[in-house]
Amino acid sequence: MSDLLWPGDERAGDIFTDTAVCAAMVRVEAAWLAALVLHGVASPDAHDDLDGLIGPDDTAAVAAGAESGGNPLIPLLELLRERLGARNPAAASWLHRGLTSQDVVDTGLVLCLRDAADRIGDDLAAQAAVLSRLAGEHRDTPMAGRTLTQHAVPITFGLKAAGWLTGVLDARDRLTAASDLPLQVGGAVGSLAAPVALAGSPLVVADLIETTAETLGLPVRDPWHTARAPLTGLADALVTCTDAWGRIANDVLAGARPEIHELSEGTVAGRGGSSAMPNKQNPVLSVLVKRAALAAPPLAATVHAGAAAAVDERPDGGWHVEWATLRTLARRTVTAGSQTAELLAGLQVETAWMTANLAAARPGIDAEQRSINPGAASGEPYPGATGRIIDAAVARASAVPLNKRGEGPDC
Repeated sequence: MSDLLWPGDERAGDIFTDTAVCAAMVRVEAAWLAALVLHGVASPDAHDDLDGLIGPDDTAAVAAGAESGGNPLIPLLELLRERLGARNPAAASWLHRGLTSQDVVDTGLVLCLRDAADRIGDDLAAQAAVLSRLAGEHRDTPMAGRTLTQHAVPITFGLKAAGWLTGVLDARDRLTAASDLPLQVGGAVGSLAAPVALAGSPLVVADLIETTAETLGLPVRDPWHTARAPLTGLADALVTCTDAWGRIANDVLAGARPEIHELSEGTVAGRGGSSAMPNKQNPVLSVLVKRAALAAPPLAATVHAGAAAAVDERPDGGWHVEWATLRTLARRTVTAGSQTAELLAGLQVETAWMTANLAAARPGIDAEQRSINPGAASGEPYPGATGRIIDAAVARASAVPLNKRGEGPDC
């Protein structure tokens, strides 16, 4: 999958492609079928892992068939039943029984979103490591602090890096909390009527759901067909990530201006050039990260709009608007996370320019300090609690949180 008009999209790889979505839905069907067999609801000869039945060459047909029923699962099931019937008629007769389209589509989306969140989490960890190093290395590197685009008071670049780090850590924590998305099994109207009718007991259905969730590595939750907080929460967490990265990109874009020259992106052959001006070295990674930060909030707003439009026992359009929106938001966030990690890893800190720009801003930039301490000499340190703030951010970065599955980023 590639997107000509979203440069860098290839960084997201196979995440949330049509092939990945189809494969995720097949995994859901296979997990439910296995649970039916394991708990004696379906006969033993109905066991089938569904491997090899659907592949990349089928996505075009599934996409073309989705319009007739309004969702991609219906044509996918037609293909599965046809091919499974030739291989294992008993399994074909039990496929999807007790489920509804929304159960499988929602859980398939959850699996794709979890893959995206895992990738983003890895990049957040890499970013935090680089920023912790920069904050420590430059805790005493003086530079001009700026507010509302104007010189304010002296700071250190270590403090600025600690501010970037705090945003990244906030994003990490928000994503960790939001990415533990649950299984969706509710049946046609969220009452579990069909599963109970098949299994003969709500207790057996609870076992079916627990087994399916365990197979897929997802937590159990009561049906959430029209209560969309799991998805709006994840969308908001993705925007928290792009917010943090956009703030970094904005500072690099400002610092990379030739008249400031305090920051620059690492040099990569062929990157940052102009079609007409050979003298230019554009900070293209920062530009593309800022683009993602600008585009993400409206996408999350669309997910919220869909949740607000929920009606009856299944939304008529509010559910449907989530699918492509979540894919776009997830892939763009994965791409921006990779770009930000690369940006920070190659960031050039021009300490001589920081020192020169600070000197040029004096004595005006020392005005607050002199107003509080009239005897202070121009250029006298004005650190406040800089050291404590840097140390606290770095310490927080080293305390890696576990997600609700009990896993750290390297598990």
